Amino acid sequence: MLRTHAKKPRRSVDAIAPPREAEVVSAVASVTLLVVILGVLSESPVWLLGLLVFLPGAASALCTVRQTKFVFAWTELVVIVTMLVRQGDGRPWLDRILMILLTLVLGAASVYACHRRISREQEMLRLRSTAAAMQRHILRPLPMLTDDVLVNGLYEPVQEDRLVGGDIYDVVDSPWGTRVLIGDVQGKGLPAVGAAFAVIGAFRATAHREPTLTALVDALDASVVRHNSYAAQTGDDERFVTALILNFDAGAEAQAINCGHVLPQVLQETTVTTPALTSGVPLGLAELADEPAIVDWFVFPPGATLLLTTDGLTETRAADGAFYPLTERLTRRVSLSPTDLPRALYDDARAFAGGGGQHDDVAVLTVRRSPTR
Repeated sequence: MLRTHAKKPRRSVDAIAPPREAEVVSAVASVTLLVVILGVLSESPVWLLGLLVFLPGAASALCTVRQTKFVFAWTELVVIVTMLVRQGDGRPWLDRILMILLTLVLGAASVYACHRRISREQEMLRLRSTAAAMQRHILRPLPMLTDDVLVNGLYEPVQEDRLVGGDIYDVVDSPWGTRVLIGDVQGKGLPAVGAAFAVIGAFRATAHREPTLTALVDALDASVVRHNSYAAQTGDDERFVTALILNFDAGAEAQAINCGHVLPQVLQETTVTTPALTSGVPLGLAELADEPAIVDWFVFPPGATLLLTTDGLTETRAADGAFYPLTERLTRRVSLSPTDLPRALYDDARAFAGGGGQHDDVAVLTVRRSPTR
């Protein structure tokens, strides 16, 4: 039976937290005191009042509507009192009235702008919450534990504000062993997410039903073909999906079909080996292949860790164009636990790319024999 353990999201989808009431009062009092001091020193308090006019505008960008209203009311009060107290300085009453009206108009506009900002933040929060819920349904939370294996790892979209991308993974505990899928949809954006959902949906539906990996891969390929036919009707581009489908049982070997995906790495003690898998065509392109998909077997003994990744890791490039040397960097981290290894590799790849490099969506999984075995 498949068991998942949800982790707290690393990124928060909350709106920007407003300052506390005490912080707002302290900031307004400090700015007012600064303006008064400068006015006394320069003997131009009326003209320096123009600095206070910008207080509500600044508050509208950071504070709540209630806090912005407070700043607006305070600013208006200070301007009115100053104009009344300084009525004997010889300035025309028209200038005083214009200053009061200007403060009133700008303050009201600031309150309205704050209200619009809060509304947009709340709408964005709802959209991001929906995207987070969509991701939880498309990509199950890690780690995932079955009677055969423990799957851990991470998924990181290249854009900080995008929760769902084209990289996919899933685990199904079937009557013939645990089936693991990792894949990468060609292209980006919502059309890529649609193809990803089609593949994952087909995998979850057929992994329990098909006794062989070849039949399972045929079903996945058919799902991509159907998705492309629907996409063609709406004018969207057709997609293909590179994928690696594996099966683990109680034996010391694992089965795999490679559909044009990045090869796995087997970590055992201090060695890293790459299984020799036949590279087939990506999902959605089976009709172009000369022969059907081939099932390969490779040694995966107890105590070993299998690393699965998308090309977002292997195709990470530094500023000079060099690709991330996965095998070399993996050899240095072979002693890390399966839980810590995915994050360590991802962070290392980001550091390798630096500010001028290139990186894409990344999914990194580790598979280890279940401790229940």
